[in-house]
Amino acid sequence: MTGLIMAAQLILGLSILVLLHELGHFIAAKAFGIKVEKFYLFFDAWGFKLFKFTYKGTEYGIGWLPLGGYVKIAGMVDESMDKEAMKLPAQPWEFRSKPAWQRLIVMLAGVTVNLILGVILFTMIILVYEKEFVPNSALTNGIYPYEIGERAGFKQGDKILQINGNDVVRFKDATSLSLFFGSEIMVERNGKNETIVLGDEDYEAFKIAENKALFEPNFPAFILDSIVPERPAEKAGFKKGDRIIAVNDTIEVQKWPKFMSVIEKHRNKEICITYIRNSVDTLSVNLTVDSVGIGVARVIPNLPTEKYTFGQAVYYGWKDALSMLKMNVVGIGKIFKGKEKATDSLQGPIGIAKIYGGVWNWGKFWFITGLLSLILAFMNILPIPALDGGHVIFLLIEVLTGRKFSDKFMENAQMVGMVILLSLMAFAVGNDIFRLFK
Repeated sequence: MTGLIMAAQLILGLSILVLLHELGHFIAAKAFGIKVEKFYLFFDAWGFKLFKFTYKGTEYGIGWLPLGGYVKIAGMVDESMDKEAMKLPAQPWEFRSKPAWQRLIVMLAGVTVNLILGVILFTMIILVYEKEFVPNSALTNGIYPYEIGERAGFKQGDKILQINGNDVVRFKDATSLSLFFGSEIMVERNGKNETIVLGDEDYEAFKIAENKALFEPNFPAFILDSIVPERPAEKAGFKKGDRIIAVNDTIEVQKWPKFMSVIEKHRNKEICITYIRNSVDTLSVNLTVDSVGIGVARVIPNLPTEKYTFGQAVYYGWKDALSMLKMNVVGIGKIFKGKEKATDSLQGPIGIAKIYGGVWNWGKFWFITGLLSLILAFMNILPIPALDGGHVIFLLIEVLTGRKFSDKFMENAQMVGMVILLSLMAFAVGNDIFRLFK
């Protein structure tokens, strides 16, 4: 059942993205009087179709191969490689007969729809699922760094002021993973402003860290809330309300980040934990940390929140979308620079399905779909023949030079692009399968 849910979410998510992407091309083509011969969800490879009908000269349908979808625009060299049609005299309702600026808009329409869709979905997530946020101004005691944040230069009590020159309104923005992809953070420390720069060294530490959080609000000493059954803490006799203060007598761990850091360093080792019970009794107990931890959760103090206004939701939907897009673009750039392994970073359909997960959570589903929409927009605008970006480059050259590329050149470019894309797809799928066995 888990596998079916993963597959269903993947197919639904990609179907929404592809359908709207192609709808962008379709609407733009129709707006300029260009004939659209086919509009398909999934590919009708070798002519096999699950469903079809014709309306006003356009064949609509669903193919059997769920690897995307397409619109077949008359007079355009595309993945169909319909060379016979291109040999016929150009007609006024064909793509090739229209001015370069109109063809450019048609090619950019799909990417534009994906970008807008990503922003809409991130805005919807804020309005429907988040609804409110913790204002950065509520952290009157500043922050307490986790190990990776301490390594970067943050200290207990720092107050976050700005990120890359912009004032921080939501505390959420100060904890975004996108900060590791190059950020300057201004903090107030002991009445003075300090700037912390997250660079390549911090990114490398981020990659290997189990806990990838920089910091959290500077909460008071933590108190245990729940104890997981059959885990080391329960077996050692811990109870709800206990307050842990030290490990191995010498390490003070009254703050949760410090405690988590110490536990992570003592996996599968015996430790002595000192704690206070009933605010009076100081006790000690020995236990062995397992491969995950000791099985406790803490009481998290409530922080004041503010509800998003509609205007804030739209603004932060746009901001969150761009932040996630930047993180992925920079990540892809690191692959080309040799700072990241493609085998570790690139996901094929199996990898994406695993990200969706085996439990259907609509909030998570829309977040991942919105993120994929932004990634699809970026990938599609890359200057690779057969992608929208390849067509855009050729059209821009045509606009600047006034010279149109021949149909033969476009057919050869399309073939090269398809070889590149099929190779990338084979690599991504093969990498997914390798990970499964690994």
